[in-house]
Amino acid sequence: MRSTVLLCTAALAVSGCAGNTATGTASSPPPAQTEAIPDPAARRSSLNGLPESTTFTKLNGLPTDSKQYKSLTGTVVRPLRAKALHTRPEGPTVAVLPTTQLGGPTWVPVLETVPGWQRVLLPSKPNHSTAWLSDEGLETAHTPYAVRVRTGKRRLTLYKSGEPVGTWPVAVGADGTPTPPGWTFVLASMSQKAPSRTGPVVLPVGAHSATLDTFGGGPGTVAFHGWPDQKVFGKAASHGCVRVPEAALKALTLVPLGSPVLITS
Repeated sequence: MRSTVLLCTAALAVSGCAGNTATGTASSPPPAQTEAIPDPAARRSSLNGLPESTTFTKLNGLPTDSKQYKSLTGTVVRPLRAKALHTRPEGPTVAVLPTTQLGGPTWVPVLETVPGWQRVLLPSKPNHSTAWLSDEGLETAHTPYAVRVRTGKRRLTLYKSGEPVGTWPVAVGADGTPTPPGWTFVLASMSQKAPSRTGPVVLPVGAHSATLDTFGGGPGTVAFHGWPDQKVFGKAASHGCVRVPEAALKALTLVPLGSPVLITS
């Protein structure tokens, strides 16, 4: 598998990635790194050889989010070291959550909390996969931001502390390659090395196409990105990604990693 990982109509090399921190006062991503990122698909963790939960992996034996439209609280967590993922508190370990995703820090949203444990949304296939993490070795933060995409209306709204701060027309997936519905989250912030029609920054989310197993050599990861042709906005025209106007992309780069994204019809 090559290092192109996104479900965008242009091939985007994962050669320089940067992430904002999960705080209420997030800043724009720092300049892109120059070194290439190793292919995560071949990586295995040091925890008993278990697979890592990344956008490249498909995990079996984990529960999925059965309450996909329940509101999230904005609580996000980051593993300070590779953390075992459990099917339930004190349950079997089936995978590992690494400390980084696509060159930036791993931040994932919390779905549920019980004493000593956090249930989180994962970036792996199948969509809406979840797992439990023990509290030990986790950093906890809160993001006031949330993103809502309405595929039927083809509009994106950015919220801060529950209040809309911007709404824009966008292009969503075409009928044969729809943008997948349900809760997901901002997984990474990737700066482009050179001028691109998808804009200076691409923002992958923790969801994948339901109709394309791979795209451009990668796993069909959905992302927010720009587009030069203004006529596309308001249409169902992409392979699953959400194409956004320049102003929307600029606003989205301020959204902390791990922030929830809700995609509905």
